Amino acid sequence: MGDFTLDQIADLPLDLLIGGKAVAASDGGRFEVVDPATGAVITTVADGTVDDAMAAVDAADAAADGWAATAPRDRAEVLRRAFELMSARADELAHLISLENGKALADARGETAYASEFFRWYAEEAVRASGELTTAPTGANRIMVVRQPVGIAVLVTPWNFPAAMATRKIGPALAAGCTVVLKPASDTPLTALLMGRILDDSGVPAGVVNVVPARRSGAVVSAMLHDARVRKLSFTGSTEVGRILLKEAADQVVNCSMELGGNAPFLVFEDADLDAALEGAMVAKMRNGGEACTAANRFFVHADVAEEFSSRLAKRMSAMRVGPGTADDTQVGPLVNQEAVTKVTELVKGAVDAGGQVVVGGTRPDRPGYYYEPTVLTDVPPSAPILREEIFGPVAPIVTFTDEAEAIRLANDTEFGLVSYVYTGDLARGLRVSEAMESGMVGLNRGLVSDPAAPFGGTKQSGIGREGGHEGMLDYLESKYIAVTW
Repeated sequence: MGDFTLDQIADLPLDLLIGGKAVAASDGGRFEVVDPATGAVITTVADGTVDDAMAAVDAADAAADGWAATAPRDRAEVLRRAFELMSARADELAHLISLENGKALADARGETAYASEFFRWYAEEAVRASGELTTAPTGANRIMVVRQPVGIAVLVTPWNFPAAMATRKIGPALAAGCTVVLKPASDTPLTALLMGRILDDSGVPAGVVNVVPARRSGAVVSAMLHDARVRKLSFTGSTEVGRILLKEAADQVVNCSMELGGNAPFLVFEDADLDAALEGAMVAKMRNGGEACTAANRFFVHADVAEEFSSRLAKRMSAMRVGPGTADDTQVGPLVNQEAVTKVTELVKGAVDAGGQVVVGGTRPDRPGYYYEPTVLTDVPPSAPILREEIFGPVAPIVTFTDEAEAIRLANDTEFGLVSYVYTGDLARGLRVSEAMESGMVGLNRGLVSDPAAPFGGTKQSGIGREGGHEGMLDYLESKYIAVTW
């Protein structure tokens, strides 16, 4: 596409999408969308208000009964068309993601393909919301279980995967028969608005999918959670914000799915295939420039192979091309905003102050935009703050261990439990350590775990519920038990 501009997407909406129509914010407000590669303003979009959020809930409510009564096959066909339209517009979507998010175009293309697959998967799952029929143990009656849509769902998505986090929620919600209000991250509203347009073009009835970008996120989401018609919240974001939303949701006892922060350990044992471990490390660490909840955050490497692994990882990371995400040859784009750069800078400084050694990187390049050099740190003490918080940047801190028990203890020493990565040549050890990991997912000799057909989610303070797979649709369904005798 060359130098990409918004003019290449002629039908890109820049207003709220409510009830099947593009509408301005009720107070006329707009907010700026910034290009992380330059810090320049790309465009402005409507800044939704509490009144707009209530209008979106009204629209979702008006459409709810009709959509719930729509035949599963018809809902499936709508999702299938959405998959086909996303696939047809994959290049536009990828460039748009890179423009407003900053991620390298290769990562954006990967996200677009991944995002569209949620529509294809849930097109197939929409017809499989099966119930149960059993006989009560006493023989007195039949136990019939039917599954029905949970109701209006508020979907709150982050900026790091603006397409995939939307489709991972919208797909199962629509398959289950729910109507939704999508509140996208204010750093990346354009992708969400284009997704809304694609769904409209796919035949989604007016009011089934509503998109409300807003800078005043807290007030907007809180208002919706306190409306008795809203029965579901699905949130992807930080654990800190997740705790706040869980408290808000408690007032109306709203059904919650929470995909929260991560602090993924990446374990490399002495018998690991180092070539494979390095390939996996580059994916687990540098996919999306490290701005992913699944990113390898802490590297625990056996002392026997730590020096070789560290030097080879540093060589690979230092060779990565840093530049604007929309450039075809870029491998590492900018971080999403200045706050992200400041956080990464402070975490690296804290690690060095604690005794860590910078092998490569550790600085910001001298150029406009929100960049940070790919960085490898060694000799990081286990108490360093960088091992306690999500880095969300291209930084790999390495800690050594000497035995399996120590590796497991270090890996589990966190309040988070989203994903772990384990590399070993011993299958028995790999499965044993995988079972010992306190995380909802494990990549065993793999640096990538995400799959629309698999249940994605964490343990401990990394979340509640699962997205993806058959379980992802069940999170939007209520089980109703009917006692019957015949």
